[in-house]
Amino acid sequence: MEAEQLPVPVREFTDCLRDLLARLDGTGGWCAVFWRRDPDGMRACLDGREAPPWDVMESLLQDLAAAYGSAVAVSETARVRTLHAAALAAHDARPGAREALRDRLDVMLREQRYAAERRARLTRRLASAATREESEAAALDLAWAEDDHRRATARCAELTARATALARHGAPPDGPLPAPRSAASHDPGHAPPGVRQRTGVPRTGHSGTVRRAAPAPTTHLPPAPQPTPATHLPPAPAPATAPGPEPATTREPEQPALAFEPEQPAPASEPEQPASAVPATPATPTPSRQRPRRRRGGARFAGVEETDVAAVVVPAASAPEVPVARGARFAGAAGAVGEGREERAEVHADPVDRQEAARIVGVLGRLRSQGRSGEAHALLTEAAHGPAARYPLLADELRRARLDADWATLLWEAASLPAGRLVAAADALTAAGLTDDAEQVLRHGVVRPADEIGRAVLALTAEDRHREARALLDACVRTRTPEDTARTAAPDPQRLVPLLLAAARHVSDERHWDLLHALRVAGLTA
Repeated sequence: MEAEQLPVPVREFTDCLRDLLARLDGTGGWCAVFWRRDPDGMRACLDGREAPPWDVMESLLQDLAAAYGSAVAVSETARVRTLHAAALAAHDARPGAREALRDRLDVMLREQRYAAERRARLTRRLASAATREESEAAALDLAWAEDDHRRATARCAELTARATALARHGAPPDGPLPAPRSAASHDPGHAPPGVRQRTGVPRTGHSGTVRRAAPAPTTHLPPAPQPTPATHLPPAPAPATAPGPEPATTREPEQPALAFEPEQPAPASEPEQPASAVPATPATPTPSRQRPRRRRGGARFAGVEETDVAAVVVPAASAPEVPVARGARFAGAAGAVGEGREERAEVHADPVDRQEAARIVGVLGRLRSQGRSGEAHALLTEAAHGPAARYPLLADELRRARLDADWATLLWEAASLPAGRLVAAADALTAAGLTDDAEQVLRHGVVRPADEIGRAVLALTAEDRHREARALLDACVRTRTPEDTARTAAPDPQRLVPLLLAAARHVSDERHWDLLHALRVAGLTA
């Protein structure tokens, strides 16, 4: 489409996008990931042939925040969103737009369901990991899967909002749209086992979550960028939020992240058989009823190869916001504050702790630049055993220094802390708004012998530290299989069984009954 043929709203948005990209470092962050993984898709957006999903714009704005500060990103967000919404409206005014939206929603419903199943599978793999390497790989993949699920859920809502707006303004109907399933229907703990993996990008060396998913770049959101020697961040996936610099040692997600392709009017053809208004499980059309689909290949922009599904394009101004990227994989993205996002809690720290965190990261950066990885790891191990209040400060300093991979290592080292200190570190991260990192610390912490967890809980309750005990049991119940969790009660069934059942009931009735059955089979009853 020539520039002079573009509708005014589309032309204004492409001008805005070019201006935004010109201000970003094309060799780092989400911007670099998008260009490397889907140059054709990026060019299509710049040419006005398609509009990027809003999560892609959020990722670029997070790059902007990292480079110029959150105040600049906030001031740009309102203008970018307005222009983006107008461009989407122009795209949706084209013939066949309603059917194209329906196709994309069908694809995203399947992506959402797949991400939930994969998340459940990886949760089980993390709980059964026998070595540190296996645990790290599973944790990274799990972060990507969680990010993929959040992103798919948000895109389903956005596509539905666009289709609804189109229908409200009198667009000729092409057929009913399937309604997205609620996130609650995707409890990772109950996804069917043995989910078949789709064909995707082969692993190489995270969510850049997603060796771990990283998408439009999270330093860990769908498919991650190839590692570069200059950085130490885990790969970024198309995030439920933004990209970050690429890691020095990371690997691609085992599954591709959500794909993104230029949107085009749907081909003229018979409409598909209408789906039920709110199907319990989005049905995949049978071959006899499927129209030929274009090959998906963009960066979640990150190349997913799937010949039987249509491309996905996302957000409308009125659609729900994609959650702000959290955790180590989002290379400083959490600092960018966009419209409707929850701001990161301000960290009030002792000046001594702040100074020490800066010193540690400064030394770490020098060691990394000199290739002294052994000494760098020893320093991280020492830092992990420092005061809990220092964790949020280290997170900020490491992300600022583009050492996100080292932040992931630090969280792993924290898993070896005594239970009380482990929970204290998680509490400090939660208080600072780093909820994903706090949950990751607890998940890592319960990947230890079941009876050891049981004894740790007994020690905490003996000291009247009941909240810490509940946090540890909650992570155990959510992460481990019912059979593994039941073995946690072995040190003292009379005291531990009631606590375990209470934690399981808090998760879900199904998890409670599964654990109760496992306890009975193991002969562990209160």
